[in-house]
Amino acid sequence: MPNEQLSRAQARRIALVAQGFRDPRHTTPTMRTFSRTLSRIGVLQVDSVNVLQRAHYMPLFSRMGTYDIDMLKRASERKPRRMVEYWAHVQAFMPVDLWPVMQHRMEAFRESPRWGAWLQTNPGLVDKVLVQVRDQGASTARDLDDGGPRRKVDWGGNWSEARKALDYLYLTGDLAIAGRNAQFEPVYDVAERVLPPAVLSAAVPEQSEATKELIRRAARSHGVATVRCLVDYYRLQYQREGTRAAQDAIDELVEDGELLPVAIEGWKRPAWLHRDAAQPRKVDARALLSPFDPVVWERERTEQIFDFHYRIEIYVPEPKRQFGYYVLPFLLGDQIVGRVDLKADRKARVLLVKAAYSEPWAPPQTVEELALELRDLAGWLGLGDIEVGDRGDLAPALGVVIRRT
Repeated sequence: MPNEQLSRAQARRIALVAQGFRDPRHTTPTMRTFSRTLSRIGVLQVDSVNVLQRAHYMPLFSRMGTYDIDMLKRASERKPRRMVEYWAHVQAFMPVDLWPVMQHRMEAFRESPRWGAWLQTNPGLVDKVLVQVRDQGASTARDLDDGGPRRKVDWGGNWSEARKALDYLYLTGDLAIAGRNAQFEPVYDVAERVLPPAVLSAAVPEQSEATKELIRRAARSHGVATVRCLVDYYRLQYQREGTRAAQDAIDELVEDGELLPVAIEGWKRPAWLHRDAAQPRKVDARALLSPFDPVVWERERTEQIFDFHYRIEIYVPEPKRQFGYYVLPFLLGDQIVGRVDLKADRKARVLLVKAAYSEPWAPPQTVEELALELRDLAGWLGLGDIEVGDRGDLAPALGVVIRRT
């Protein structure tokens, strides 16, 4: 039986609906709205860059609109804890029920030759840190330094090694991140004081089943995807034989009827459609996408689906940047129609639009719609005004619209 044929536009709409861009924005999003959105996305990448807003808050705003960010803290730091940080994509929030599924990844970190070499050169340090956190309670790295032994041989010149011990214990699952403080430092605690008892006591699946579950979740979040897309969602390529195991999982899911082989216009790679993926004729989205949004984080997929070339230029020297430091794609309908370089000037309470560019297919209403989305963003961030710079072809008209609204 030949594979189903999908146009690029169909694939684009399927992907956006799978990510939650057809769900209605509520006037006041609730925790139920939050949970629904998290279930669509699956993981929220964490990043320290705060030029606009922390990365993990933005995908929720893109889908739910103006929401109380305290919901994320409640979901990740208070009972009943709904999500927890782990190396799920990279550093990311994930639903707590993925903890047992990640046990094989934790064991892989425990057995890693890289960590093994470090452990040999720092005998006893990991056990010391674990005991201290267990006795002292939830702690940052600085808390441990302040409350730790003062003998220089143990800690004084060894601060970076102590921090590595915390990272190791976090990656192996002995410690978990209980929250983050005002300086965005992770607060570590023993896993049994962070995770719900039912999660800690849940059966750990076989590694093949764990891989299958991660591929299943990636397929639901993508809607339609290639092997590369599915593997990258939970970074299976970094596990031993991860890509091969992922292909085996895909084959099983095809046999089970959960994934359907499809061919997509313009894609050279085979693709799979999740059986529950909606195939709408129209998507009426309007959103600014964080550089760390799952819709755009796999760059080849972004180019295939949206015909949109996108790179983060944070680490590019300023004279060599093409579009700007912190550039967000602008999604309108089912297409990415532009991009804006944004910065939150919190002291002056101003949202700075340092540059605004359109794509060749941007419709006439792009400027008006972008202005509305920027107003929503500024209000959500507690910024009273918007200032538009002069860089980019959209900037002049955007500045006029912003000044009159």
